[in-house]
Amino acid sequence: MECRVRKTDVVQKMLHGRTAGQSIAHREQGVAYAPTNIALCKYWGKRDTELNLPVTASLSIALPDKGAMTTLTFNEGKVDTVILNGTPLDADSLFVKRIARYLDLFRAENQWHLNLDIKMNIPAAAGLASSACGFASIACALNDLFQWQLQPQELSVLARLGSGSAARSLWNGFVLWHEGIREDGMDSVGEPLTCEWPSLRVGILPLSDAEKPISSREAMLRTVNSSALYASWPRKVSQDLAIFKQALKVRNFSLLAGTAESNALSMHATMLSSWPPICYTLPETLAAMQQIWRLRASGIEVYFTQDAGPNLKLLFLEAQTAVLADEFPNMEIIKVFD
Repeated sequence: MECRVRKTDVVQKMLHGRTAGQSIAHREQGVAYAPTNIALCKYWGKRDTELNLPVTASLSIALPDKGAMTTLTFNEGKVDTVILNGTPLDADSLFVKRIARYLDLFRAENQWHLNLDIKMNIPAAAGLASSACGFASIACALNDLFQWQLQPQELSVLARLGSGSAARSLWNGFVLWHEGIREDGMDSVGEPLTCEWPSLRVGILPLSDAEKPISSREAMLRTVNSSALYASWPRKVSQDLAIFKQALKVRNFSLLAGTAESNALSMHATMLSSWPPICYTLPETLAAMQQIWRLRASGIEVYFTQDAGPNLKLLFLEAQTAVLADEFPNMEIIKVFD
């Protein structure tokens, strides 16, 4: 079915019919940081591909010191320029073209162009939500540059137009992304949850920093269109979200982390049943999973989650830090509520 609401419609509604250029004189530069987020209950499947509206809600945890810092300045050229971690990117690269299409939502043709200096301390396109924090930081930097004075949930809508999971990268801590029911997606926003868990740890276990062979966007579409198992995915998410909310309420780590691992494995199972099959898991990924299962069988409480990529994120409590640092010496340990 043809989409009836376009991204530009949403932007015009959010900015009350203005173009960004009408407030161009307010700032010389815009700067913003956005943390990456790790989905505990995954977002996989869109009810609207134009607006990146999800089939289901999802739940994430932010990594506060991992993410993207974006600085925007105007240039007098006819194209946008992007510098990523100090390296200028080719104007024909997919990443630059994707950013340019996003900026086009906010400007009239050739109205203005920007220099984007993006500093990101996670690998790009390796299943660590680099696009989420990237587009969230760009949306917030535009808000700073043009002085729109939008609220975080409004910025969540704008960030989602660039990358779906960017809707969750506006806050630290646990964030629930509502699927929403409105056609224009204005109710499909992130909501920070008032729950802190100081002893919770997330371990980033890098197994490959290579760009993944199939983008999340393409993999998601293929899964929805061809996986025989996908029909059961919304029901799985609904059940898991109820468990997550209970686990957070009573601070039950086993329930929280075990459900996250189950949710991730279910998502990857639906991908494997797609055609052609989608498999992000490498031999190194499977070996690490088996090591985690052996540790858990021996009484070390540790779980994992896996996004659309080969790398794992381990979930454990502070008491297990020393033993897991020995077991996984290349793992980076994040205090998510430091």
